[in-house]
Amino acid sequence: MNLNITKLITKRSSLIFSTFIISIYPIQAQTLTVSGTNWAVSIPSITEAGTNYTGTYESATNQVILTASVPLLLGNGKVSVHYEPNPTWNTSLILSAKRTNNGSTICALCTITGGTTYQTVTQTDIELFRIQAVLALASYTGINIQLQLSGVSVTIPATTYNSKVVFTISAI
Repeated sequence: MNLNITKLITKRSSLIFSTFIISIYPIQAQTLTVSGTNWAVSIPSITEAGTNYTGTYESATNQVILTASVPLLLGNGKVSVHYEPNPTWNTSLILSAKRTNNGSTICALCTITGGTTYQTVTQTDIELFRIQAVLALASYTGINIQLQLSGVSVTIPATTYNSKVVFTISAI
């Protein structure tokens, strides 16, 4: 069995302001940049009849690296994640993600919270963590994300499964 995980960046903003507010304050959207490398999970061969795979595999703690910013005007940003089969995925395979550090910021009062334990990634966006901007632009670099794969079993048909992991940032 061969597995390959890829990353994708998306941006989403759903703010509506009156013309008066727009003309006074420049509006900056939240941004999210994704870097890192594809994760090709190496599943060892079974050498003895009646045995199963170990079932859980983890990527490097910095498999995915995010750079995020949330302008003061927005206040809070929510980083979400979901997966897309690319082109084939078995629903018995469970993909999870967690944040392994806070990254770096120069904003003394800004905070980053949540996402430090594995959360199951589904085909629907789930919140991974939040960023709060206080009195300044909340800009974080080097936020590390680790991926985990579980559910690997001899009962899953042997083929190559691929999935694309999509990270999204939006205003709360």
